[in-house]
Amino acid sequence: MADGHTPADEDEYAGETGYESAETGYEGTDDYADLGPDPVVRPAPAVRPFLVTAGRVAGNASGRPIPVETQVVATPAGLDSLEGLSFEQHDIVAACRRPQSIAEIAARLRLHLNVVRVLAEDLRSAGQLSVYVPHTDITRDASVLRRVIDGLRAIPDSRGVLP
Repeated sequence: MADGHTPADEDEYAGETGYESAETGYEGTDDYADLGPDPVVRPAPAVRPFLVTAGRVAGNASGRPIPVETQVVATPAGLDSLEGLSFEQHDIVAACRRPQSIAEIAARLRLHLNVVRVLAEDLRSAGQLSVYVPHTDITRDASVLRRVIDGLRAIPDSRGVLP
């Protein structure tokens, strides 16, 4: 082209690994300033989820998955062992420099929710993640679910129209 660009130059991944640093928008205290950069956000994996988890659908012997609202945070041992972990485990531990839920991690890293559940349980067992399961039955409370549904219905669509 006349401006010196070729179609390959317009591809954001041309000649690169395709990975960029995540922008968290976190505006808290400097408590986490010494933890280093945020984890790398990668394109959605091309590997099937059952290969990442070795066919497992639960990380522990009970067979019960970690609830999606469970908060996890990396331990100092986990942060020290980042280089020895698999890609997915590395990304999960690196993303957990600050506490966040299993669902947030799955969305942020673009991993299947059950993959994150299984790997988080493995990382917890290895002492690389601390897991904080909420001790409440709020997820089974119909009034909370009704308020969530009502709140979602109150959000206008892209045209500003309420359903």
